[in-house]
Amino acid sequence: MSENSANNPQNEEVDLGQLFNAIGRLFSNLFNFIASIFKGLFKLLIYALKPLINNFKIISIILLALAVIGFVADKFRKDIYTSDMLVKPYFDSKYQLANNVDYFNALIKSSNYSELSRIFEIDTSEAKELIEFEMEIGPETKNDLLIDYNEYLSEIDSTLADDVSFDDFIANRDILAASIFSIKAKAHQIDIFKSLEKGFINTFENEYSKKLKEIRDDKLDKNKEIYLGQLEKIDSLQNTYLKIKTFESENPSSSISSSNVIPLVQEKTKTKEYELFQEELKIRERIRAIEEKKIEENDYYDILSGFEEVGRKELEITERNIVLLPALGMILMVISFLLYNVFNYIKDYEE
Repeated sequence: MSENSANNPQNEEVDLGQLFNAIGRLFSNLFNFIASIFKGLFKLLIYALKPLINNFKIISIILLALAVIGFVADKFRKDIYTSDMLVKPYFDSKYQLANNVDYFNALIKSSNYSELSRIFEIDTSEAKELIEFEMEIGPETKNDLLIDYNEYLSEIDSTLADDVSFDDFIANRDILAASIFSIKAKAHQIDIFKSLEKGFINTFENEYSKKLKEIRDDKLDKNKEIYLGQLEKIDSLQNTYLKIKTFESENPSSSISSSNVIPLVQEKTKTKEYELFQEELKIRERIRAIEEKKIEENDYYDILSGFEEVGRKELEITERNIVLLPALGMILMVISFLLYNVFNYIKDYEE
């Protein structure tokens, strides 16, 4: 019995030793596998760069020639100018705006300059200078995003609201969820942008937006009518209270008596002029808010910042031929050398 108990610790030590050795071999194999991947990538890079180093002079001449060709091409290429317009659509006219931006780009791609000339009220020669339009979300503050997030949570089921974080909302937010939009116009002509505003202004007003505006105005008018009716009732009550106060002030010693009972002095009637006055102020504030809303949102859009008179020259370094041609040439040469080495390896491979 004592011999078995003495052997148990030794067996446990052996088992733990084997376990640690197995874990050590597992991590060693894993590290070797990762190292082999990096070695393979390094060899692949060396195979790709070695021909470039061996033919450095020829490749330098080719890249220099491509850079010169790109420089000449940039000189003869027309300059590209851009300008931005910030707009705030109302009555869901943003959907029509997005649709029209796509429509304008389709007209440019199809070279339908006569239709572009009609829409923007410009010459056909000026319409040919248009390149494209882009629609993006306009500038927003953190408070704007938080307001949109709270409105979104109030519209969905409460059980789903707990699973939607603010970061998830921002990451999955659609462009049309915004209220302010930036319209970027690109053209070869530097002073064409201001004349493009008319074309966009005409796109905001459509049948659907008109219908929404009429519904909004009807609701506001009905609410205003209700508030005016409440004011009439308050005015009637105030006149009644005024008559009571006038009567009581004119008859301060009026009394009530019955047979031989001692006369009782009539108590003054309790009125609520102050409460009525406070309620009247609240109702008049609501009426004022309705009138302001109809004035402020009477149009289908607001142009927060229009197109500039003179566009900005676009200087995207990644779009210049002097950079693109050498980079493209280098990539093609690397791919060609890699394919050449693979071809030779397969050709000389022996089982």
